[in-house]
Amino acid sequence: MTDLTAAEQEWRTWIADACASVGVDPADVDVTGIHGLTKDIAHHLARPMAPVGSFILGLAVGARGAGGHTVSQDELLAALRTTVPTTS
Repeated sequence: MTDLTAAEQEWRTWIADACASVGVDPADVDVTGIHGLTKDIAHHLARPMAPVGSFILGLAVGARGAGGHTVSQDELLAALRTTVPTTS
C-alpha cells in the first residue's frame, strides 16, 4: 500500500465518520470536485478563501435540497468557478 493509498483510506474513514455525525450520505461528498474548487480559489484568488468557497458550496447544496430543487453539485461547482478570477 502506498502512502497516498493509506492516506486516502484514512480520508474515506474520516469522511464516513464526519458524515454520520451530521446525517449526510458519504456518497454525496465529491472530494475531487471540492479539491478542484478549493485549488482554483487558493491559486487564483486567495488561499484563505478556499475553505470559504467549500462552505458556500455546502450552503448551496443544502438550500437547493431543502427547497425541493434538484441538486447538481457539478452545476454548483461550475457556477462558483465563474466567480474565481482566471489570473492571480
